[in-house]
Order: sequence, then C-alpha cells, then structure tokens
Amino acid sequence: MSLPWLVADVGGTNARFGLVTEPGAAPEAVAVLAGADHEGLPEAVAAYLAEHAGGVQPGAACIAIAGPVEGDRYRLTNAGWSGSVHALGIPNAVLLNDFEALAASLPHLGGDDLVSLGGPPPSHGIKAVLGPGTGLGVGGLVPAAEGWVPIPGEGGHATVPVLDERDHEIVRALRSEGLDHVVAEHLLSGPGLTRLHRALALVHGTDAPRLPAADIVARMDDSLCAETVEVFCCMLGTFAGNVALTLGARGGVYLGGGVLPRMVGRVLSSDFRRRFESAPMLNDYLSGIATNLIVAPQPALVGAAAWLSQRLSNMEYQ
Repeated sequence: MSLPWLVADVGGTNARFGLVTEPGAAPEAVAVLAGADHEGLPEAVAAYLAEHAGGVQPGAACIAIAGPVEGDRYRLTNAGWSGSVHALGIPNAVLLNDFEALAASLPHLGGDDLVSLGGPPPSHGIKAVLGPGTGLGVGGLVPAAEGWVPIPGEGGHATVPVLDERDHEIVRALRSEGLDHVVAEHLLSGPGLTRLHRALALVHGTDAPRLPAADIVARMDDSLCAETVEVFCCMLGTFAGNVALTLGARGGVYLGGGVLPRMVGRVLSSDFRRRFESAPMLNDYLSGIATNLIVAPQPALVGAAAWLSQRLSNMEYQ
C-alpha cells in the first residue's frame, strides 16, 4: 500500500479527512467538510484531495462511515449518501463503521485525549466505545494475537434505557406524540436533546420553544434546559452500563461523539457514573470498569490510520 493513505470519518453532518504519510504517524492536513455541500462521498473526497491535500493520489484509504457497512458498500444512517467505496478510484480502499474506527483509536489515546468519568484506570481487556452525535454510535475492541480487533455495532437502535419513573414518563410523552417505539438514539443524540427537552415540557405541562441541542446545553440558567441535560447524562449512564455488561468491557468504557466534548463539566457533575453502576446484581462488576470521555479532536481518523497500519503489518508477516 503506497503512501500517503487517505483516512476519513464520515458522519451525518460533517466529513473529516486526513492524510497518513508513514505507518504509525498521526493524520496530517486534517480538514472538515460539510456533507450538505457535496452530492456524495466521491465528490467530497475529490474536493478534499484537490483543496486540502495538493491533489495527491492516495495509495490506500480507510473510510469510517456513520452507518451500516457491507463489504464495499455503505449507507449513511442519518444522511443520503450511499454507494460503493470502489467509486472513489483509490486502490486498497476499505470501509469501517465509524465507531469501529473510533474503537481502533482507543489504544492510541491517553493524557489530554481523555477525561475520567470515574472508576479505576483502564485495563487491557475488552473495551467498549459509544457516543452521541447526529446519531448514537456503539462499538467494541477485542485484544487478539495480531493486535486489536474492532467490533462494529448498531446499539444506538436498542430500546431506550429507562430506570426511574421520570424516564418512563418521558417515553410515555414521546409515544403520545406518535413515536411508537422509542430507541436510545431518539434521546441520546444531538437531535435527541431537542426531543428530550420537548418530552420534559410535556411531562411538566409547560409550554417551551423547540430548541436546538447547542442552545439547550448553553442555557444552564433555564430550569428545563438544565433538567434536560441532567436526564440526558443519566440515561446515557444507564445505556453505557448496559453496553459494558453486554460486551464484558472490563478494559473500560469510552464515550465519544460530537455532543459530549461540548459539555464535559455537565457530564462530570451529573449522575452519569451512579446510573452507570446501577445494576443491583452486578454493581460491583460495573464499579470496577473505567469510564472515560474522549476529548481528542479527531479520534476516528487516528483509529482509521491505526487500522491501516495494523493491516499492513499483518500482511508483511503472512
């Protein structure tokens, strides 16, 4: 696989790109392109290479997609892009789910890349990663003889995690407005914050304007916005605990996505960790699992680069 390599993290709102100039190196020439400005992935890749990478022709590519990946084909869950990676015209181009790439980044993060949300230091075992953005992503990372194996998933579409009466009232309020089956992503995402704010207004019988996620997070002097953020963090804690139990993630649970780095202080002061450990039969099991928030700027690009480097290394020893 001749250098440089193209790495990308393609979400429902933005597409992030970078170049890897040597195996093990961090991505360079990183740029973020708005998805709405481009007809599809091939057009976005061409624009990045022409405008930010000097027109270079990559010898390989690893494209992380926020949606299901089947062989060479992709489909964004929260945007209209779909197709085959072969349409990019790049040799050795492969697809990963975006949280598969984020999982691959975990062994390469440390120091200022992470904020501890409680628990002991992470260990070497199975790791889980999840996070709210335009949607709710979930993935895992399993240690293996050849390095680390990232595991994709669509856990964001699991049924919404409810624990107390307020949670149940929120779900009932959403169902009263026509949302029959409420999944985790409906509430634990950027658009989910708006939906959660609306549901809490219905629960309290108050009239509140429909606010975007950024405004809800910013208005901490507004009692309904503050409660929305607190409930969001609590439900996220329960969901993260469920993921940890499902994967047996003794190596740590990591939270990524585009929403949480904008509200680190609120997550730290919330009941996230208490709800994470709230499994009466296995609270000791969960209390021994580290939870960390990823604040690195482009971790999925790091993961895509690490995946390509590991793939090259495995090819050399076959």
